[in-house]
Formats: sequence, structure tokens, C-alpha cells
Amino acid sequence: MSRKIKWGVIGSGGIAKRRTIPEGILKADNAELTTVFDIDAQVNAEVAKNFDAKQAASISDLQEADIEAVYIATPAHLHGDQVRACAKAGKHVLCEKPLGMTVVEAQEMIEVCEQMGVKLGCAFMMRFVAQHTEALELIRDGKLGRLTYARAQLSCWYPPLEGAWRQDPATGGGGTLIDMGGHCIDLLEMFFGKVAKVNCFINNTIHDYKSEDSAVAMLFFENGAIGTVDTFFCIPDNSSKNVLELYGSRGSILAKGTIGQAPAGEMVAFLEQDGNGYDAQQARTEAQGIVIAPEPVNTYQAEIEEFSRAIIDDREPLISGELGLRSQKVLTACYESARSGKVIEVG
Repeated sequence: MSRKIKWGVIGSGGIAKRRTIPEGILKADNAELTTVFDIDAQVNAEVAKNFDAKQAASISDLQEADIEAVYIATPAHLHGDQVRACAKAGKHVLCEKPLGMTVVEAQEMIEVCEQMGVKLGCAFMMRFVAQHTEALELIRDGKLGRLTYARAQLSCWYPPLEGAWRQDPATGGGGTLIDMGGHCIDLLEMFFGKVAKVNCFINNTIHDYKSEDSAVAMLFFENGAIGTVDTFFCIPDNSSKNVLELYGSRGSILAKGTIGQAPAGEMVAFLEQDGNGYDAQQARTEAQGIVIAPEPVNTYQAEIEEFSRAIIDDREPLISGELGLRSQKVLTACYESARSGKVIEVG
């Protein structure tokens, strides 16, 4: 029988209850749920009962449990202290994004984990979407030619809610840009490489909470390609198709619904043959393109299995703390651009 990593969860309500525990930890072939903690004792009791886990009365109680790894799914402003505490207790940590509230805090989280000899991962689970994996292979194989433009969209309707931590930058670090735009930027860097500089606008277009409900960022990549990320808390769910568009000198990959929590969406590649010359008519054909529809992968199961495997193999996780730090650097530049009205280089 293969080894299974024993997992604990901090923040057992929310995404952990809905997705990561039932779809990830419970279904992973190399993981098992042991102990859960949430500041809401009633929610934690329900989660423990539903998923046959032990209830921890506190974070320190959970750290003393027989676990090897901790999944942290609490509000963003708590990530730093909780990651540091778990690392000092000798536990490997998979932390939801954002990895801390600032670049400095993310760096400190990485340093503590390194000092304590534990793994640190950041939960950019959309990297595991099977269609995204195939799109990346096409790009690496040069099928799009020289990369030119990318767009990633993720929006929803998120009205004012009392106590919603994403609606206050003091608890969420920002609004739609850091919460959903972080996923989009990370995906585009996976496909196109590092962003060199950004120009960003944020706004409260509809909702009047403290965090932004609207954000558009223009990205200039180190390879010369350009990209945009548009993400809103004020567009009805069914009106935003979570579009992904990847363009190059030899074709494109266009998708709907691959960005998000679902395991799959629709994706089509339009690839040109070599030697096409200039067409003054700029004729467009109705070609159907190449449908990209691999067997769907549950992204929550994939991220838990990958992190557990990194522990077992004693290697760096594929989605490491360094990627979480990288995300913070780009997001920090975006917010500085929105504040100053200037193009900002990514540090």
C-alpha cells in the first residue's frame, strides 16, 4: 500500500468544506484527512462529522495532532501568522492564495519554511486543469509561433455582505484583482513567462465596499508579448464566460470556462500552416479548429496529490511558495500602477 500523508485543515468552512476536502483530500490516493479547525466551532463540528475527522479546539491543538501537512484556507490576512506557526511546528503547508498580504510577508513565510525544513505550496489549482496543461504543451512545442497576446477573464456577482473579508483590503489585501485576478495573472505567466511591467485600473463601479469590484490590468511580458486580465465582482455570473485567449504568430487557443473551479470548459486551437503569406483581403474561414478536450482532471484532487507527492519524494512542490511570492510581486505592481496612474516595473 502506498504511503498516505496525514492532513489537517485550518479554516474548514468555505472553500475547504465545499471543494478541497471532499474533492481533494478525501479523493487523493496519497492523502488522508485527520484533523480540522475553524474559528466557527459549529461549522468545524459539522465538517468533522461529515468527513469523519477530529475536531481541533485551536490552531495549537491542530499542530499537536498526528498530521504531516496543513491546508490553510482562512482569510488572507491570517495566512502569514498561520503559515509561520505551522512551519515552526514542523508541518508542511499548502496555503491558499494570496501567500500573505505583501511581498515582504510572503518572503518571510518562505524563509521560515526553509529554516524549519518544511515544504510550502500555494494553491493555484487552475494550473492543473487538463486543458491548460495541453495548451501549455502546444505553446512549448512552438505551435503558436512567437507569442503575441493573451487574455484571461474571471468575474462573478459578489454583492455587499456583512463580514465578507474579500470586501475589505484590511482582511483580503484588496478585492477582485488580488482574489480572482491573482489566478488569471498566474495562469498567463505559466503560458507566456514572466511579466516585466504592468498598467492597471481598479474601480468600485457598482458596489460600494472598501475593496475594488472592478479591475483591468495590462501586462507586458519579458518576451515582448502583451496581455490583459479583466476581473469583476459586479458582473452577473452567467454573463461572464471566464474567457482565456492565447495568440501567437501561427495561431491561437481560445477557451471558455476553463478558468474557475470546474474541472473543464471549452477549448479550441486554430493553428496555421507554415508559409502563409500576406492576405490583403484578410479573409476569415469558418474552420472549426482543433477541439482540445482531454479527460478532465479535478484540480483540487490534483493539487493535494502533487503536494503530498512532493513530501513523499522530498522535493520542491510544483506550485511552490516562490510562485506565491511571484504573484505578490506582480499584484503589488498592479496596485501601485492603479494608485499612481503610471506603468510600473515588476520587482
